[in-house]
Amino acid sequence: MSKVYISEENNAELQRNLIVSHACAVGDAFSETITRAIMLLRLNTLASGFSGVNPEVTDLLLDCLNANIIPIIPQQGSLGASGDLANLAHMALVLIGEGRAICDGEEMSGAEALRKNDLSPVTLSGKDGLALINGTTIMAAVGTLALLQAERSMQAATAAAALTFEALHGFTAAYDARIHALRQQQGQIDTAQYMLRLLEGSEYANTRIEDVQDPYTLRCIPQVHGASLDAINYVKNVIKPELNAVTDNPLVFVETGEVISGGNFHGQPLALALDFLSIATAELANISERRIERLVNPQLSGGLPAFLIESEGLHSGLMIPQYTAAALVSENKVLTHPASVDSIPSSANKEDHVSMGAISARKALQVTENVLHVIAIELIAAAQALDVQEKRQLGEGTELIYNFVREQIAFLDRDRVLSDDIVKLKELLSQDILSDVLQQIQEV
Repeated sequence: MSKVYISEENNAELQRNLIVSHACAVGDAFSETITRAIMLLRLNTLASGFSGVNPEVTDLLLDCLNANIIPIIPQQGSLGASGDLANLAHMALVLIGEGRAICDGEEMSGAEALRKNDLSPVTLSGKDGLALINGTTIMAAVGTLALLQAERSMQAATAAAALTFEALHGFTAAYDARIHALRQQQGQIDTAQYMLRLLEGSEYANTRIEDVQDPYTLRCIPQVHGASLDAINYVKNVIKPELNAVTDNPLVFVETGEVISGGNFHGQPLALALDFLSIATAELANISERRIERLVNPQLSGGLPAFLIESEGLHSGLMIPQYTAAALVSENKVLTHPASVDSIPSSANKEDHVSMGAISARKALQVTENVLHVIAIELIAAAQALDVQEKRQLGEGTELIYNFVREQIAFLDRDRVLSDDIVKLKELLSQDILSDVLQQIQEV
């Protein structure tokens, strides 16, 4: 319909129609945290001054953020090009006194939520409606939160790996800086250095006499974790500029009086990066689950009790948490299929290539949730493995990690419900508590 002329007197109706007609997203609503991120990023884009939006609209969006009026935005419906239209329309509905919102913990109409906070809906004009819904805001907001979780997963995974390394008495020679300098991969170099720092002073490492070489899950931690670290840093370099980008269409250049139609709404840069983020983060769980199996399997652990419980048979110990880790890893293998390789034409083939970036973002966030659960299981298993063998001095970093786990999770001397332990530890990892614990190691 780009060839259809709309008269000035019909423009206000057009802007409203754009919102109500596009508000057809479905599925579960985004969380409050994600919705606030969406609102903030949209506000930031509009405030850049190239969207042709009236100040009354941005003022009300800001007021809704400050009053914690949370529009209910269904998650599914974006193709990731021409922006996240269907989802953002649900955010915009509240601004015109329609749609649904959460206010003071209760769901209500958008109109009621505004009234409760002495706010009035806006009447859209000019380019207001289009400016509110056209852009990469959904995928940028969800992708940013996925990136933050991936960074937490990265540190937690290496911490868990170091604790498992001690429990299995690994050989630190594989982390020699000279080896990694020859490969010239920065993430690998940094990870090897960090592992040695965590293990410094360990009396568990390098004590096996029947072997001289570790399995890949220990020996290749720098290569595997390091590759994920490089990938996560790449994604960060893609997402950071997107947070301050202007991604709607058309764009208004006040200095020259031009309104130019372009394609900044296309989510391909984010779609590719977020698919990569899913793959890179999922690998942390892949290798973690194999270390968990090595800890609980007496054929692989070097003589530790089966499933890390003294009374095996009567007690199952950590048998089933390994199942859970395996299930999460398997689920991630499905979720990491790239969404960005797909495209379905829309809008009568005017929009003939789309990015599916919002799907990439949602999948990436789910993958990081799964990864953090797997890492929590490895931390529990590694601490348990240390406690069922002769006590020695832990490394400077691994002692902090062990104490972090034991402050939250008790030693398993008999079977109990372990789901609560796993979820509790995962939530602490999500909150970046482990990073605070390891701060003194990072500063050295």
